[in-house]
Amino acid sequence: MLRTLLRRRKRALSSADVTVADQPQVRRAVTAAALGNTMEWFDFGVYAYLAGTMGKVFFPSSSPGVQVVSTFATFAAAFLVRPLGGLVFGPLGDRIGRQKVLAATMIMMAASTFAVGFLPTYAAVGFAAPLLLLVCRLVQGFSTGGEYAGATTYIAEYAPDRRRGFLGSWLDFGTFVGYALGSGLVTILTVTLGTKGLEDWGWRIPFFVAGPLGLIGLYMRLKLEETPAFKKEAAYAAAEGGGDASAAEEAPPTARGTLKEIFTKHWHAVLICMGLVLLYNVTNYMVTSYLPTYMTVTLDENDTTAQLLVLGTMLLVVLTITTVGHTSDRWGRRPVFLAGSVALIVLALPAFLLIREGGILLPAVGCVVLGLLLVCFAGTAASTLPALFPTRLRYGALSIAFNISVSLFGGTTPLFTSALVEVTGNDLVPAYYLMVAGVIGLVSTLFLHETAGKPLRGSGPMVETHGEAERLVAHSRAAAGRQARDIWIRLRHPWAQHPPEDRRD
Repeated sequence: MLRTLLRRRKRALSSADVTVADQPQVRRAVTAAALGNTMEWFDFGVYAYLAGTMGKVFFPSSSPGVQVVSTFATFAAAFLVRPLGGLVFGPLGDRIGRQKVLAATMIMMAASTFAVGFLPTYAAVGFAAPLLLLVCRLVQGFSTGGEYAGATTYIAEYAPDRRRGFLGSWLDFGTFVGYALGSGLVTILTVTLGTKGLEDWGWRIPFFVAGPLGLIGLYMRLKLEETPAFKKEAAYAAAEGGGDASAAEEAPPTARGTLKEIFTKHWHAVLICMGLVLLYNVTNYMVTSYLPTYMTVTLDENDTTAQLLVLGTMLLVVLTITTVGHTSDRWGRRPVFLAGSVALIVLALPAFLLIREGGILLPAVGCVVLGLLLVCFAGTAASTLPALFPTRLRYGALSIAFNISVSLFGGTTPLFTSALVEVTGNDLVPAYYLMVAGVIGLVSTLFLHETAGKPLRGSGPMVETHGEAERLVAHSRAAAGRQARDIWIRLRHPWAQHPPEDRRD
């Protein structure tokens, strides 16, 4: 009994165990990470809104339906290499640091997106044009494999425990601002240049904008410091290695051992992560990447009307996402994910029935419903996913789980959905697709442990002020003292742990 009681005893926290967040550095970390996502999703918004135009420029000999499928196939190809990017950048971020890897992914993303604007058309070089487009998309996909997981990890490791949901939601705020900027720019070009001008040369302009955006993001990321959690983990690893920090940094790679540990000791967290990522990204890509094409090609709506409806949906998400993140800090991550999953199962079909009605009002209501469903996951994901894994392998585990799920189910959503609509002729297929994602997300959430307000796995508490740190240490010492007293009482008086009615013997 003594051994069991002592094993259960928790050590009191010391001041060294509690990290006080550097508020200016937290703001810089959130801004730089969010700007990277803005860059990434600016490209997605442009590509989604230009799907029809890109199909005509790079696949002119196909029918309109096949052009859309071909364009989305090129879009989906980038997601096939994302797991490779995750396998490279994730473990690298756990080894050399989050900041260095995030700077590298920013360079690759900006350069590959910028290069699309210089590509020759099919009319100029024939089949080489779509091949060059594919190469640019593959580079984008590879770099993106380390982007989102690294950015969520970076913000989560800088955020105070009680505000991780709110601060993490700014990452996806950047996501939808980037999408809105990209789609808004395409909408303006469509109105000002017309279809002919857009196909001739106007489609290049949004990709040229990516260059300056990337330079700004790179500058901000190069100014960042490493996260406190990674610094403590690196110091601990150096101490374990005999106190030689340089020797610890020069240790040989253990990618095989890391992968084995992730899939043997943390397989349950990997599955939960993949289920939640599927839920978020199927909804995300359905609304952001497929919905504009669905309304224009499948439902034959006016281009400008469809673009404005989806753009309005993105603005709704932008305006509400940080509120959802703050709500998850107060109510917890699980309730938000559970409510969103159930609502997606129930409301996906009515939303698409409204969108199918045509006009402005009813489709707008359907888009609002989809936007509110999307924000439930977007506002909570960045604070939930990093908390599933311990610090020393957080970047790698999250990169692998996230990118496998996105590659198989998220980025392929526009391709699979457009192909199924083309084959079946049923324009409600997107709604059924979302309902299946809702069921998978619901099951995953039921196995999710609540992490709101708690330290990240493998890390000590993170607080906002020194006063809060002192109160936390004092409370921990008091709790440890009470526990020591209880152990002493149980050892000296074993009968005292039983209620009075059990002492008759």
